[in-house]
Amino acid sequence: MRLPEDTGATGAVLLGLARGSIEYGLEHGTPLPVIPEEFPVALAEPAATFTTLRRAGELRGCCGRLEAARPLASDVAHSAFEAAFRDSRFDPLRRDELAGLDLEVSVLTPMETMRVVDEADLLQQLQRDDVLENPGITRNYLASRLRHYRHEVFACLFLDNRHRVLCFDKLFRGTIDGTSVYPREVVKEALAVNAAAIILAHNHPSGVAEPSQADERITRLLKSALELVDIRLLDHLIIGDGRATSLASRGLL
Repeated sequence: MRLPEDTGATGAVLLGLARGSIEYGLEHGTPLPVIPEEFPVALAEPAATFTTLRRAGELRGCCGRLEAARPLASDVAHSAFEAAFRDSRFDPLRRDELAGLDLEVSVLTPMETMRVVDEADLLQQLQRDDVLENPGITRNYLASRLRHYRHEVFACLFLDNRHRVLCFDKLFRGTIDGTSVYPREVVKEALAVNAAAIILAHNHPSGVAEPSQADERITRLLKSALELVDIRLLDHLIIGDGRATSLASRGLL
């Protein structure tokens, strides 16, 4: 669900929070403190959001999470602050840019069971829309592609600048308990398809979807490597038996 600045009352509150968090960040260097209990119940429920910033129609920042980890009001304050000051593709927002800044808040729909025919049907659904608005489809697709392997497989979902799927590629495979991942190869493939963003995924044959220290380390390395060529790493999903864990939701991105 997208909330442009001309939306109704709830959207106006969220956009006010987003803008207020940016203004607060300019003064204090942190997101606007939010007390969820002071807001309507709907804004105190857990939700995942992205805030997109534009100036003169050009992208100026976009950050958020795929999984609900904070109350909606708090998440908007954080995603707006991160879009303004932590998006590695841009310099931190300056005060003189605030007046001409257009904001858009995207509240991601909850993940739900999808009725699909096969993997191709899932991919077609992903290619039609912004994957950030359909985290359930994204997760289901990646899980369907990776969960059945008895060895580790490391894959990438390459996205365009509107977060629509360009392609899915399995780049590396390993043993039952590990695989080698080469950041240079990931960057090479991303540039070859002109990707603007990536979601990483790999399976744990053990069925345990908890990230290891090695998973966290390679995620940080890949994030740094992709930033050098202005490609955003949106998330890294660990696929286990019946569930997937988002490293972004753990605060590791």
